[in-house]
Amino acid sequence: MQYWLFKSEPFKWSFEQQKAKGEAGQEWDGVRNYQARNFMREMAVGDRGFFYHSNEGKAVVGIVEVIATAHPDSTAEDAKWECVDIKAMMDVPKPVTLDDVKAEPRLKDMVLVNNSRLSVQPVTADEFALVCEMGGLDPKEAMAS
Repeated sequence: MQYWLFKSEPFKWSFEQQKAKGEAGQEWDGVRNYQARNFMREMAVGDRGFFYHSNEGKAVVGIVEVIATAHPDSTAEDAKWECVDIKAMMDVPKPVTLDDVKAEPRLKDMVLVNNSRLSVQPVTADEFALVCEMGGLDPKEAMAS
């Protein structure tokens, strides 16, 4: 299993909206960055990720799961753009802010710290577990498939 971080501005697509989609989930559409698209091409069903509110809040607020592998993005006119589908799994009881992540020395190499503009990014298993702990989650529960 691999771990990821999905960023969204809450006024465009919030974790509350993601949760409202239930088991059916939602396309992670609208990504127009080659590196982010390529990361989505690497994803497998069952991979877990953080749902991160960017701009407003700048915090990890939820856990999501990939429920469909990369496929054409229904919002794109060009077939080169692909996306995955994700569903909400659980809230992060204590949202973990970007400042929290930057203040934790063990997260100094996290992509979020070093390339905060990338909308879809990988997270190592150790980083995922640590951020879960910081947010009040049992990492084993959050990382279970």
